[in-house]
Amino acid sequence: MNGSLLSLNGNLYAFWKFSRPHTIIGTTLSVWGLYAIAIALTGSSIAPENLFYASLTWLACLCGNIYIVGLNQLEDIEIDRINKPHLPIASGEFTVNRGRAIVAITGVSAIAISLLQGPWLFATVGISIALGTAYSLPPIRLKRFPFWASFCIYTVRGIIVNLGLFLHHHWLLTHPENVTGEVFDIPLAVWTLTLFILIFTFAIAIFKDIPDIEGDKQYNITTFTIRLGAPAVFNLARWTITVAYLAILLGGLFLFVTVNPIFLIASHLVALSLLWWRTQKVDLKERSQIASCYQFIWKLFFLEYLIFPAACWF
Repeated sequence: MNGSLLSLNGNLYAFWKFSRPHTIIGTTLSVWGLYAIAIALTGSSIAPENLFYASLTWLACLCGNIYIVGLNQLEDIEIDRINKPHLPIASGEFTVNRGRAIVAITGVSAIAISLLQGPWLFATVGISIALGTAYSLPPIRLKRFPFWASFCIYTVRGIIVNLGLFLHHHWLLTHPENVTGEVFDIPLAVWTLTLFILIFTFAIAIFKDIPDIEGDKQYNITTFTIRLGAPAVFNLARWTITVAYLAILLGGLFLFVTVNPIFLIASHLVALSLLWWRTQKVDLKERSQIASCYQFIWKLFFLEYLIFPAACWF
């Protein structure tokens, strides 16, 4: 009995690693953050039915997320044995067949659930899966090219997720009987958040390759880090995020009708200060420090989906 329980716990933990927790957290916060924004901007109520449909949206997006990161691991086994040996397939915790089964199930589930939920969610999940597939799967394998690799990441996280999920939540909250996918005007607040996430995600896309330079070099994966060097990419990522914060600080001055500008500006000034404080302490010769800083940047990304909805509600 104890052995079976330990085996179950081990498999669950391996599955958690396989799903890449930081991406799961980011997806979760984006789904529920945009749901909160849609409620605030439409004046809708948090009814049980609305929560049920929002939960199905979350499930579809989680399945799509796992499909994308799982496919990447299946195609990068040898690279991951150098760059990320802790991942389940690279370490041998999961067999390739198990990984394929998870990817197949989650991919089909994401498409099926989103199709039943309406046109906006289906488009959001479908485009995300298509780009995620093109990113990892030969013969296209866009991750080989720095521009297209970054394009896939910031397009999905920055544009498709924010605009697609807002339109989906808005449609469910205001026109649940409409099955034609009527187009709504997207508020300036949502465009502002989308621009911020777009810029921020570009920084994540280029930063993520800094600790992976050894494996990428060995398997001929060209990245900005290999082309420009770690210090240049590190500084570019830091200044890119800074620009994102400055843009949203400026945007706060024009969003006073729908967003609390004082809270928005003050909270982002704190986040920007934390960014510079944390990045001053990084030794680029130490891979563990780079990886830790990368996770910190993801935490700032997570924070945005708490700050911005709160600014819409206050």
